[in-house]
Amino acid sequence: MGDPPGQDEILKKAGEILKSGGLVAFPTETVYGLGGDAFNPASSKRIYAAKGRPSDNPLIVHICRLSDLEKTAAFIPKEAYELAEAFWPGPLTMILQKDPLLPSETTGGLQTVAVRFPSHPLAQALIDAAGGFVAAPSANTSGRPSPTVGKYVYEDLSGRIDMLIDDGQVGLGLESTIVDLTEEVPMILRPGFITEAMLRKVLPDICLDPALLAKAVTADLDPQAIKASDTADGSLGDNPDADHTGPKAPGMKYKHYAPQGEVIIFEGDEKKVSERLLFELQKDRKKGIRSGVILSDQMLDRLKGQEEEIPADSVKCLGSSDDTEAMAHMLFRFLREFDDEKIERIYVRAVAQEGLGLAVMNRLKKAAGGRIIAL
Repeated sequence: MGDPPGQDEILKKAGEILKSGGLVAFPTETVYGLGGDAFNPASSKRIYAAKGRPSDNPLIVHICRLSDLEKTAAFIPKEAYELAEAFWPGPLTMILQKDPLLPSETTGGLQTVAVRFPSHPLAQALIDAAGGFVAAPSANTSGRPSPTVGKYVYEDLSGRIDMLIDDGQVGLGLESTIVDLTEEVPMILRPGFITEAMLRKVLPDICLDPALLAKAVTADLDPQAIKASDTADGSLGDNPDADHTGPKAPGMKYKHYAPQGEVIIFEGDEKKVSERLLFELQKDRKKGIRSGVILSDQMLDRLKGQEEEIPADSVKCLGSSDDTEAMAHMLFRFLREFDDEKIERIYVRAVAQEGLGLAVMNRLKKAAGGRIIAL
């Protein structure tokens, strides 16, 4: 047996696969991506098929040189270069008017394109080896939590893709911030590690998509209330007056990030949430429902003070409640681990929707189908 292939050899092979229309999953600094040739319509169709993704949900085109932005966009406003100088390479995606040569299969049928320049060295090297333009959504089946560890890519996509470059746990753990630069006022469509405050230092007039701060549906745990709120996931539901155009950015229209178990968010002060958590966990145990909780250090101490043993089948601890970066880093991994453990109900306390907390709550609300129980 010879030596295992080195990184250069792996990247060369991966680049050849992408150039020939194949699919390669690879690490970025945010989550693992599922890559195809952005200028090959057949590759984009294969991405949608592998993920089971709606074809009107646009893909993000990844580049590895700022100059290549001109080959994806028909018009680049000065704001794009200002953001690029501040945050590229990095976890920021910009939406621009697409170049006519970019196939509509890549952009979800829209005349706009989402573009990102990742900072992960392996991602940059792969994009370069593939010719410079890789369309890549997250490397999971549609609707599941995005993979931050290679094994979950394999779990979802084994047999559907041609290659996986496994680099262990990624650094950030949440998808990129998305900013729309095609409207009169730049707008944040998806929050991420590049926060609103950081963006305002570059573009003072930037605004948030109003949907990001929309009041989530408040429902209790009775089946009728849950059923009544099932379309509160950002989808169009059955509203005949709704805008039936495709979403402008990934993650806007469809339920996302959902594990197999039901996610339940409690909003309220620490005392009320801890009391309700114990009540629900004890009830689940009596009914034989496997339950899990995501806790801060403070909440863990409070629960231990009320109960000798926390009656949950799985307890995930994030550290301090002030450390939203830790929650962002571990959220998707925890949701995946709950699936591994066959957890049927997952409880978590809401965090403040400011700074990075806005991104964390955006993912949690999507995972919970838009439902929050206010205490």
